Amino acid sequence: MVALATTPGPLLQQLATLADCQNAGDYACITARREHGASSVEIPRPQFAILLQGRKHVRTAQQVLDLAPGDLFLITRRCRIDVVNVPDPDSGLYLSAIVPLCAEVLHATRTLWSGPLPEAGPPLARLPLAAHGAPLLQWRQALEHGDYTAARLALASLAVAFCASGHGSLLVAPEPGLGERIRDLVAAQPGRNWQSRDFEQHLGISGATLRRRLASERLGLRELIGDARLAQAMQLLYTTRLPLKTVAARVGYRSLSSFNRRFHERYGMEPSAIGNQ
Repeated sequence: MVALATTPGPLLQQLATLADCQNAGDYACITARREHGASSVEIPRPQFAILLQGRKHVRTAQQVLDLAPGDLFLITRRCRIDVVNVPDPDSGLYLSAIVPLCAEVLHATRTLWSGPLPEAGPPLARLPLAAHGAPLLQWRQALEHGDYTAARLALASLAVAFCASGHGSLLVAPEPGLGERIRDLVAAQPGRNWQSRDFEQHLGISGATLRRRLASERLGLRELIGDARLAQAMQLLYTTRLPLKTVAARVGYRSLSSFNRRFHERYGMEPSAIGNQ
């Protein structure tokens, strides 16, 4: 088990076991041994992060957040963020658990909610971890037993609590734009040689309609494909120890040098700066 450099409290110690849980479900533990940051990172859907070691600095055009162990970092809707992850000075390790709020959890949350919709709230929020300890521990214990139904119910209970505290945008199912739908298709198969005709077939539209609708969103197909591939590459770099060449190949790059160049252009950092390899 990963040992925390300090002892912020029993709840954080219990949640630290997420780093070694064999029944991970959909969540991912992110580790790094060097300070690093990335610009304009696409967050495609609601999620939260539990800071276990180190610090996280997050910025958007409207918000700036500094997070430390004992904080829960909530993202309520699709957005882009600039982020810097800083390892703990004593252990030399950055560690956080990223938990997506999947479609099933959000649907259950909307079913459970009664009464008028609360305020939408900002897209990002820093919440006290201790205020949500009971459902978090229920979720962790359900994962340990491989009971994914109970785990999703615990997350739905947690999401209801988020909404009650003023983050009501979780209750509104957004209608994805064409660009978002294309990103999601590519994210599911980043190594595929995507062509316009593939999206036309998946989305049931003509090539002319595809081009016209993308133009109305001021988006280009080639840029969307590249953006989705690089986002999947970042996910792999954070959550696996795969060599860079393998990561590049999995997201559709035959040339490692081309992958490195595109990654740096997109995020303002070298892929080797992420310390999991």
